[in-house]
Amino acid sequence: MLRTLLNQTSLTIAGLMSGTSLDGIDVAIVHIEGRGADTNIKLLHFESLPFEDEMREKLKLLCTIEHSDVAQVCGMNFAIGQRFADAVIHTAAAANMSMADIDLISSHGQTIWHIPTADETDLFLPKSTLQIGDLSVIAKQTGRPVVGDFRTADMAVGGQGAPLVPYGDYLLFKDANKGRILQNIGGIGNCTAIPAGASGISAFDTGPGNMIMDQVVYELSEGRKSYDANGDWAAEGKVDMELLESMLAHPYFQEPPPKTTGRELFGKGYAAAWLASALERGLPHEDIVATATAFTAHSIARGYQDFIFPQSDIAEVIISGGGAHNRTLLNMLGELLPNQTILTSDELGISADAKEAMLFALLGNSFIQGEPNNIPAATGAVRPTIMGKLALP
Repeated sequence: MLRTLLNQTSLTIAGLMSGTSLDGIDVAIVHIEGRGADTNIKLLHFESLPFEDEMREKLKLLCTIEHSDVAQVCGMNFAIGQRFADAVIHTAAAANMSMADIDLISSHGQTIWHIPTADETDLFLPKSTLQIGDLSVIAKQTGRPVVGDFRTADMAVGGQGAPLVPYGDYLLFKDANKGRILQNIGGIGNCTAIPAGASGISAFDTGPGNMIMDQVVYELSEGRKSYDANGDWAAEGKVDMELLESMLAHPYFQEPPPKTTGRELFGKGYAAAWLASALERGLPHEDIVATATAFTAHSIARGYQDFIFPQSDIAEVIISGGGAHNRTLLNMLGELLPNQTILTSDELGISADAKEAMLFALLGNSFIQGEPNNIPAATGAVRPTIMGKLALP
């Protein structure tokens, strides 16, 4: 099986993505031809399979020091690996494909904890990261080879293990004449700046994407809603500028790239403390949701203004991820970025929902082809490297 896989010039790959938003599992089945800059990708089928509330809340607790333990991490590593396997099997059936039609599965895994910089006070807390969803479980349950655990390889050569999507952003969206920013808005926001001609790529995490908004909506609705559909609730409110400025004073936003973040800084604890302060101010619920939405928009725009616009002429900002459906958020970005055209990746023929899962399929393809698939300028790695590990069925 492995020898056949390595000798193929085109592959059908199922890309798996489960992000920091913890909303579910995305599966993109794609056909890929070529390698490196000559790679071509076609989306064959996409499914997004939401987590039920119990799974989502268990994962949120797992991503905290206070409410996690080694037994829970150990068990969930296998439990969510089984979920990933089931998701691929379901998506193949929905696409009228057999598992034998899929050459490879490429899985991001579920991030539980991420330490992008070493703790200088503790020898045993170096740069490190943990994504669960055991690769062997996926491989044995699906009968297909699986590539995953990409981030650790970048960290092993001095990087922060993120962002990883710039590799695929470059392959899919480089333009000879236009400078572009690819902005994914999942649980965390991450951007890739590609100047015209694709010289001098830069990338970093802009800060919270949907993470704070979703948690606030969940709490204010007493669990009836997990997100603000279309940004409708935020559209009814008014942004509290004083509270917004206090949020934007967080030290993360002043740090220069390369930089990454996640639930370690902006998770459930941060959201709970912020929500408590907003309620103490007597803000109506709609104003709280509007301010949380503005936090994401302003942190993205300030990241560009501080770290991208001084070096690059950018014509377009291309949005993907769940945040692409939040019209209020997109309208806020449009007001903050009047000199750039704001559009979604759908408008360029790449599904905003499927894009990240497609990009992880590309990372899996590059692994099989023996091609380096990190971008040192984005992660801070000292050299290009081949990221990924292989599990056989």
